[in-house]
Amino acid sequence: MSAKEAERSIIKKFRKEIWCPFVKSVKGYELISEGDRIAVCISGGKDSFLLAKCMQELERHGQFRFGLKFIVMDPGYAPENRALIRSNAEELEVPVKFYQSNIFEAVTSAGGGSPCYLCARMRRGYLYEFAKQEGCNKIALGHHFDDVIETTLLSMFYGAEIKTMMPKLHSTSHKGMQLIRPLYGVKESAVKSWAEYNKLRFLNCACRFTERVANKEDESKRRELKALISSLKEVNPDIDKNIFRSMHNVNLDSTLGWRKKGKLKSFLQEYPEE
Repeated sequence: MSAKEAERSIIKKFRKEIWCPFVKSVKGYELISEGDRIAVCISGGKDSFLLAKCMQELERHGQFRFGLKFIVMDPGYAPENRALIRSNAEELEVPVKFYQSNIFEAVTSAGGGSPCYLCARMRRGYLYEFAKQEGCNKIALGHHFDDVIETTLLSMFYGAEIKTMMPKLHSTSHKGMQLIRPLYGVKESAVKSWAEYNKLRFLNCACRFTERVANKEDESKRRELKALISSLKEVNPDIDKNIFRSMHNVNLDSTLGWRKKGKLKSFLQEYPEE
């Protein structure tokens, strides 16, 4: 497999499953503007490397002129995992730059709570910092369609609120920086198929903490929701699409309460008197 073959497969073989929903998300959510400098964040997994290739293709042939940087935030990878990331980057012709951090040590010493949640929050802060050092105004993450609908259900089932993973966000801690998710409409099954078709091997999670507790992965809430969505699709094949679309079509006329900029409102506040 060559980098050119992997790129060609995105445009040709997986045009409907990957390229079209990728471009639709970029345009529909206005993720990229003229003159942007975007740091594509490479975690070592299939999602982030596919994102890198899509962004390279868009930079060459897209509507806007923008710049790209490819950064790997190393939170304490095992040497063999770091080597695999470098190898895949070279094979796919993604010019990555590694930045070191101490996230792994911080997470393991913190204790209590979810290590993945703490790691994700710390990663985000480091990624913004490293992106600014590269002169970028946006970071691009590899979250996909399945991440979006699973996050939506997680919020409802375990957080008692309705919210989702947004396609773009302004950073609250790094002025002038934004986060974008260009794979927002690409399904995880398409990402897996692309990797398998090109005989690529990526990391599932390069965190050494996760490796030590990998046997507990089946107990995760996100894993439970994957199984639930899969079973529901046997009854209604469009169930995942409907969950996704529902967050674009919230009917406030039939909602008991909502929150905007931290302020709570109840339907009673707008309930008409007879």
